[in-house]
Amino acid sequence: MTRHAVDVAIIGGGLIGAWTAYFLAKRNQRVALIEKGVVGAQSSGTNFGNLRLQGRFPGQYPLSLRSQALWEDIATLIGERCEFEQTGHLYLAFDEKEHEKLEAYAAVSESHGLAIEHLGPADLRRRWPWLGDGVVGATYSARDATANPRLVTPAVARAAKALGVTVVENCRVTEVARTGDAFALRTDTGVAIDAGHVVNAAGAWAVAIAEQFGESAPLFPAGPPQFVTEPFPYLIEPSIQTIDGSVIMRQIPRGNVILAGYPRSAADPVANRAPVPPVKTLAAMRALAKVAPVLASCHVIRVWSGIEGYLPDMIPVIGPSRTTPGLFHAFGFCGHGFQIGPGVGLCLSEMILDGATPTPLEPFSIARFDKPVEADEKFRREFDSVQPAAPLQQPR
Repeated sequence: MTRHAVDVAIIGGGLIGAWTAYFLAKRNQRVALIEKGVVGAQSSGTNFGNLRLQGRFPGQYPLSLRSQALWEDIATLIGERCEFEQTGHLYLAFDEKEHEKLEAYAAVSESHGLAIEHLGPADLRRRWPWLGDGVVGATYSARDATANPRLVTPAVARAAKALGVTVVENCRVTEVARTGDAFALRTDTGVAIDAGHVVNAAGAWAVAIAEQFGESAPLFPAGPPQFVTEPFPYLIEPSIQTIDGSVIMRQIPRGNVILAGYPRSAADPVANRAPVPPVKTLAAMRALAKVAPVLASCHVIRVWSGIEGYLPDMIPVIGPSRTTPGLFHAFGFCGHGFQIGPGVGLCLSEMILDGATPTPLEPFSIARFDKPVEADEKFRREFDSVQPAAPLQQPR
């Protein structure tokens, strides 16, 4: 048996876990980062790569803006840029009802200091003549960006490891027990870890950890379909999103178009599978042709997905356990975790070491699931037609 004694054990080697390990190690903490597979293999490494500030849950803006500042400094922080590019983000509406929703989102963004351009059809035709004729209005945020999710989490984990973090891959945590003022972790590979604090950042598998301490949440596993086309002459600079979520797209400088679109697909966290049905590929390409007719002839060359955790209110759990001192949760990011990942890691490090963080995180408490939580409209639209491949995990 291999045994490690650390200040903080982090369960889950996705982006949240890697950034948390990095910021703790920067403050001279002994940290173990434990991943059941390989670092960044699930949603952290298979998502669209959007660093979108527009259209977020209002209570998330302080965290989101703090995180964006970290993204803008990523090369200084970890020594790698990971294809971070401040592309800007163009948010599109195709009818007046969508346009009203778009303007409401923009008002929230502007109330938090984000500069938003409001664009009509004539503006759009002038600046982006490749857009389809059906767009009735849009908002544009120049600060929004993209990065390559396949590169980021491994790069952050390497930077954390260089600071002394112990990274343990292909190792599943099977038991976490509170022993006096510390925790004892057991794994399926015989690795044992004693830690003063534990961070539960296990993604779609996090509820199994929380339930060992009498807490739970109605976490729903799903996979976001992702597609990439053959190279096409480069002409689309901003990241593009329709407000109904049918198209999320960006073109990389070498010409390939990366595309995502709702609804998500069912995923199986037991078999560790998130297949993309062919019908979704066809639907995504039809929707893409509506947004950018010039891309109608592009061919998809690869599809993929990962397993993400979703909660009914589409708001993650971030913060301390209600039942167990020293335990912190960070899961259920509902497809929004890539952008806020650095900020979450920094806030968790502050809560662990300073007892508090200056970033307000009250809306993200796991305590809200002590009673039924109303499902968000986005959640209902996404998942009413998606049957989970594994049973929903319900609160006790």
